Amino acid sequence: MKALLTKGAAPLAVVLSTALLAGCGIDQGDGGGGDGVVVGMSDQVLATDPADGYDPGSWLLFNNVFQSLLSFPKGSTTPRPDAAEACGFDGSGSTVYRCVLRDGLTFSNGNKLTSKDVKFSFERALKIDSDTGPVPLLTTIDRIETPDERTVVFRLTAPDATFPSKIASGAGSIVDHREYEDGELRTDGKAVGSGPYKLDSFSEDRAVFSVNPEYKGDAEPRNGGVTLTFFDGDQKALAAALKKGEVDIAYRGLTAKDVADLQNSGSSGEERISVIEGTSAEVQHLVFNMDHPVAGKLAVRRAFAQLVDRDALVRDVHRATATSLYSIVPAGIATHNTAFFDRYGGSPRPAEARKTLREAGITEPVELTLWSTPSRYGPATDQTLRAVAAQLNKSGLFRATVESVPFEKYEKEIHAGKYGVYVKGWVPDYPDPDNFTQPFFGPDNVLANNYENKKITGEIIPGTSAVTDRASTEGAFGELQDLVAEDVPVLPLWQGKQYAVARGNVTGLEWTLDASTVFRFWEIKKG
Repeated sequence: MKALLTKGAAPLAVVLSTALLAGCGIDQGDGGGGDGVVVGMSDQVLATDPADGYDPGSWLLFNNVFQSLLSFPKGSTTPRPDAAEACGFDGSGSTVYRCVLRDGLTFSNGNKLTSKDVKFSFERALKIDSDTGPVPLLTTIDRIETPDERTVVFRLTAPDATFPSKIASGAGSIVDHREYEDGELRTDGKAVGSGPYKLDSFSEDRAVFSVNPEYKGDAEPRNGGVTLTFFDGDQKALAAALKKGEVDIAYRGLTAKDVADLQNSGSSGEERISVIEGTSAEVQHLVFNMDHPVAGKLAVRRAFAQLVDRDALVRDVHRATATSLYSIVPAGIATHNTAFFDRYGGSPRPAEARKTLREAGITEPVELTLWSTPSRYGPATDQTLRAVAAQLNKSGLFRATVESVPFEKYEKEIHAGKYGVYVKGWVPDYPDPDNFTQPFFGPDNVLANNYENKKITGEIIPGTSAVTDRASTEGAFGELQDLVAEDVPVLPLWQGKQYAVARGNVTGLEWTLDASTVFRFWEIKKG
């Protein structure tokens, strides 16, 4: 879903100022007998076929309509069996992964779900290999065996201890082999899965979901169905719809001003407006092109790091809807450290920046352009980069400017090596430090910034990939984060917060907003 660097995802647009958890109590499930809930969001759902979608909106649909062998329980970053009753690596290695399905699984159309469907789903996605699909998460699959109707064996090309987390994501969605063509994407806007909800209809404006009576799993729907209403980036229309009661929940896309206005609107006898804040592993970095004649100089990158004031960015641009980020692995993800804070401090150090540049023989102000693409990362992106440029220029050591271009041109020119400094956002596919490192520094990485570090790519990444005890990778990932802070191929800026704004007596949203990024329809109750 992800990763905002390579998928068709829109970022959180920046948002609320505080979390108001009052009125968001925890209810027990009622078997799907509650009222229907209308959720408005600014993201699009770009695909209903799991072999194609790799964006937050599409994965929201997949996580509720399809089952995966494993899933992330609420509040946890450790996957547990879902469609499977048990999964694990064979022996002490991490190249053979075996799952046994629950007994009696069926799809929403009544068809039986067996190991044949699991094998078909993964092999189909790999065969189609859509440019906007989840294949990057499945590349370690060598072959899949199905010794019986309930057993699936994945044989991997290399040790991959993160494989359980990868297939617990939308990339692991299981489809009915009788409903989907092998080698072709489904384009009729329909979806047949075995998850807690069915997709009843899908259009440009909305998607309608009802509770799936055939579902067998741990989720207990607390509502009678969910309607997603799409606002296609129109934040004002989303805010107006919530205020008028046309939607019960606004998820992803309200500005901080919208949130403040909505909170105030609930104080004059109207229904209460509640803002629910959750954790998030969404991050935004500045990326340096190591082959650029200016940004490629280590002294320039280090001086840059010594001058950026993240706390000011969070306060003035993001209005406390994000937190300062001092490492490539965000807080809440195992092995996170504060490497950039430890090396460069938490506030501007102009005297040290001047010394850094002078020792490298740089005596004139450094001229740099910071490149932005708000069509991809939201309107606050330009504001953020302008604020960063102002911080650099205030020191007298830089003459920084900001340029903003459409996303298509942006990506093309990044790969052509035309930009020295540019912004990249990232929403994780799965909550493991591997997903914040391997895509950035491994082969064919998504940053396209010409950074090479053999210690990272030759030792740390392959070494940690083989370790099934993820807690024991803390030292290695800590070293990786320290190396990145030393070389500064990227500069972490902020870590976002998830949020939802609810009208009236809506409960359970706190269980849909965590680092797994799974928006769990079944936890939401209205009335």
